[in-house]
Amino acid sequence: MQNFAIQKQRFQAALTEIDNALDEIKKTKDSPYKIIGNIMINVKKEDLEKDLKEKKNVLEIRLKNIEKQEVSIKEKSKEAQQEIMKKLNKK
Repeated sequence: MQNFAIQKQRFQAALTEIDNALDEIKKTKDSPYKIIGNIMINVKKEDLEKDLKEKKNVLEIRLKNIEKQEVSIKEKSKEAQQEIMKKLNKK
């Protein structure tokens, strides 16, 4: 469960960063730069927006999957706990 929480937090932070970058891109009239490795490359505004939106979409999907897995594990844990309690009550 702790691993899910850590991953979820990382994805949420990355989503926030992407949202902030998209907002800044919309505000600027200049041509934006993209950092690739150790260099900055001048890119078209539209291309950078498209790239960031794709990354955002992937992160949102991964976040939803983690949330589904988290719910599934909680349900299985609850079921196991109820089963154990039933067995303990029978004795």
